[in-house]
Amino acid sequence: MSSVRALLSTSLSHSPLSSMFLNSSPSMEMFQLCTYKRPTYDHRVLRTSLSYAQRRLVCIPRKHRNALWVSFCPNEELCRPHCSCNLRYQNKHARDTVARCELAAAGDSHSLSANLKMESKVRGACFYAVTALSAVFLFVLMLVGHPFVLLFDRQRRKFHHYVAKVWASLTVAPFYRIKFEGLENLPPPDTPAVYVSNHQSFLDIYTLLTLGRSFKFISKTGIFLFPIIGWAMFLLGTIPLKRMDSRSQMDCVKRCMDLIRKGASVFFFPEGTRSKDGKLGAFKKGAFSIAAKTNAPVVPITLIGTGQIMPAGREGIVNVGWVKVVIHKPLGGKDAEMLCKEARTTIASVL
Repeated sequence: MSSVRALLSTSLSHSPLSSMFLNSSPSMEMFQLCTYKRPTYDHRVLRTSLSYAQRRLVCIPRKHRNALWVSFCPNEELCRPHCSCNLRYQNKHARDTVARCELAAAGDSHSLSANLKMESKVRGACFYAVTALSAVFLFVLMLVGHPFVLLFDRQRRKFHHYVAKVWASLTVAPFYRIKFEGLENLPPPDTPAVYVSNHQSFLDIYTLLTLGRSFKFISKTGIFLFPIIGWAMFLLGTIPLKRMDSRSQMDCVKRCMDLIRKGASVFFFPEGTRSKDGKLGAFKKGAFSIAAKTNAPVVPITLIGTGQIMPAGREGIVNVGWVKVVIHKPLGGKDAEMLCKEARTTIASVL
């Protein structure tokens, strides 16, 4: 006992409790060190009865979490028997609050989505109303000038293409803006060329017509049956094509080559159809075979944004957005396979 007293004396020599500790018996010393103003509790609580969040809150050491303990801290509310119930109620209240917030957010997002869909449908109806009204008046103008076009400009039909440019510009102006890049790469207006582009949307035709170039599109024969629009395409000299008819395909190739030799330009969508996911599909070699045989330059064009405004298969809506048209430098060569690969790589480089 004397050795213990000497050791404690050394460690507590500078402590205000040293005199009290050294002048008392061992049992009294421990009693005095553990004496509080309030009586202590001898209430045993299992560590495992507390959750992880509660153990973190009361700062229980990890090595003692699975052991029994005795609370000697009457001043701390968390050590009292009712603390677990309070924390459990608070956790339940917090979970209920989060659940309500998530439900409210889901309801708001659903309402916003429904409003956006309705707005897109209204914009789509307005788009077709504008294009129909403007087409009626401009078609009459094309019809009046058509005899003169056949007499003086049968192949290029610049007057009709100018009217088509005005029609397309009036139609798209209220709904989306078009940004052009690389206009200096366009060949001179009188130079015949083969234009190729990716195909994402029904709006691609409207967007390309705003360029004001006299190129001939290739379209399905069924489009020509549409009132006003189909008739205007016929006056423009658009080339009809039956996709599954090999004879129609051969006639289309021959007519395109004949137009290029006579000084007109043609426009192809080498993918053959609109992309439903916005990704660039495989290119067919028809357009590049024509360019290689006629020695005409190939002008790759990338269209960005038309698929987001009017997705393929959803022609009844018009979303808010913008369109970018990138005109790349012309390509030349005698190898159709190489021209096809180069054009696809060039178009895909900015998508």
